[in-house]
Amino acid sequence: MTPATATAYQGQDHRHMGWLSRSEAWLDSKGKGAWIAAMVLGFVFFWPVGLALLAYMIWSKQMFRKSCRRNSRSLQMRKSGMVAMKSSGNTAFDAYKSETLRRLEEEQEQFESFLERLREAKDKAEFDQFMDERARKTRDEAETRQDEDA
Repeated sequence: MTPATATAYQGQDHRHMGWLSRSEAWLDSKGKGAWIAAMVLGFVFFWPVGLALLAYMIWSKQMFRKSCRRNSRSLQMRKSGMVAMKSSGNTAFDAYKSETLRRLEEEQEQFESFLERLREAKDKAEFDQFMDERARKTRDEAETRQDEDA
C-alpha cells in the first residue's frame, strides 16, 4: 500500500474495509518500524505468518522505501528542492544565499562547458588518429601493390 492509499483509507468508512485492509492501513500509518515489528512477531508466534509478511513487504516494496508514513508538506518541499528557494526571514542571509546559489550555478555552467570542450578535443584527437591510421594503411597497401607489380 502506498502512503497515498493509506491516507485515502483513513477518509473511508472502515466498516466497508476488510480486516486485512484496515490492518495494512494501520501499519502504513505507523511507519516501517510497525511493519518490521509485525513481521518479527509473526516469526516468533507462527513462522508462516512472518514469512508471509516478509514476502508481502518485499513484493509491495515496503522494505525498500525510505518511509511508509504519509509525506508531510516539509518532506515534499525538501524533495522538490523548494527549501532552497524559501525565505529564511533574515534578509542578509537570503541575499548571501541567493548570491552563493547564483555563483554556484555560474560555476556549474562553466564546468559543464569545460567538459564539453574536453569531450570535443578528445573526439577530435580520436578522429585524427583514425584518419592517420587509415591514410597509413592506404599508403602501405599502395606500396605493396607497386612492389608486387614491379
